[in-house]
Amino acid sequence: MQQHNLRPPAGAKHKRKRVGRGDGSGHGSYSGRGCKGQKSRAGGGVRLGFEGGQLALIKRLPRKRGFVNIFKTEYSIVNVGDLKVFSPNAEITTKELLEVGLIKSFKYPVKILGDGDIDRPLVVKANKFSAAAEKKIVAAGGKVEGI
Repeated sequence: MQQHNLRPPAGAKHKRKRVGRGDGSGHGSYSGRGCKGQKSRAGGGVRLGFEGGQLALIKRLPRKRGFVNIFKTEYSIVNVGDLKVFSPNAEITTKELLEVGLIKSFKYPVKILGDGDIDRPLVVKANKFSAAAEKKIVAAGGKVEGI
């Protein structure tokens, strides 16, 4: 095979549409814009979100406006009270949390929150801890380790 023998597949190349080049071209007189009206004029048309004078959706739903942080970190949340399912002195990692069913998947990092009470010493390894959770785990004789 040589470079001069290469051809694009049939139907891959199109001639560009040249409007306003006479009626014989098929795109003459009105040049595909129809007859009269706002959309037929040069610079015509309506802005994005315009609904023909009806109150636009963005104005009807003020609660939907605002800032959404697209870089926000989502966490799998586990409360300290939920850790009672583990035996004393157990080492708890994300793998153990998944096996017990406290988290759904490894997709998100794990954060331990301080809701509930803990009565046994545990070694907890997670991505983040709230101050209350850390305090309760250490008070029960356990250890807190960040991943």
